[in-house]
Amino acid sequence: MTRPDGRQPDQLRPISFFPNVAPNATGSVLVSFGETRVICSATIEDDVPRWMRAQRVEGGWLTAEYSMLPYSTLERKQRDATRGKIDGRSMEIQRLIGRALRSVIDLKKIGQRTVWIDCDVLQADGGTRTASITGGCVAAAIAFNKLLAAGKIRDFPMKKLVAAVSAGVYQGTPVLDLDYVEDKDASVDFNVVMTETAEFVEVQGSGEEATFTGEEMSAMLELSRKGISDIVSLQKAAILTADRAAPADLSSLFATFGRK
Repeated sequence: MTRPDGRQPDQLRPISFFPNVAPNATGSVLVSFGETRVICSATIEDDVPRWMRAQRVEGGWLTAEYSMLPYSTLERKQRDATRGKIDGRSMEIQRLIGRALRSVIDLKKIGQRTVWIDCDVLQADGGTRTASITGGCVAAAIAFNKLLAAGKIRDFPMKKLVAAVSAGVYQGTPVLDLDYVEDKDASVDFNVVMTETAEFVEVQGSGEEATFTGEEMSAMLELSRKGISDIVSLQKAAILTADRAAPADLSSLFATFGRK
């Protein structure tokens, strides 16, 4: 079976992380999975939600917002603000991002603060939710490093990294990291969220008017495990270099994208 872009079944798309793209955020990164590009930022607010104060809950909170910019898809996507409400898909994805990141963060260590993870999709070519989780983790880690360096927190609150990737059954073959062409024609679609130590955080999967076997599910989960192991290595490199990196030169970034 030949994939549309020539990749092997177990091969990820080219993945890049460009830190410090949003100077006003505490931590930020532009993540690309092939032609899917998402700006993920972490902003720290010195306050907690009202319900936490009312219930006297210790520590802080992390929440996420996700949006696809109008020009991120082939046909213009209407802004949620214009519609007057967040669409169901965006709500589901931002809740997923929040759950994924809270699973690996000790919120008691951040004090009475809220971490806002904002994920804005610049271009969508499949896997925007998995790219958002992966980039959101990097942005949060960069932000926590800044808090630690400034003496605002005593311990690094992230217990381990978390990443996500898609897998599916395309033309009868389990494949890793589906782009849009594969995703729309896949008979099975999975999104897998795992920690760097290969623990599952969440698995979303379904047949698209089709069924799948236990063997196919096992194959997709193994492909995801392998892919996330590779992604985590890239996350670590991005986090380690972020404190030494100058604010990103966006013109050079887009020139880089144009060569892909």
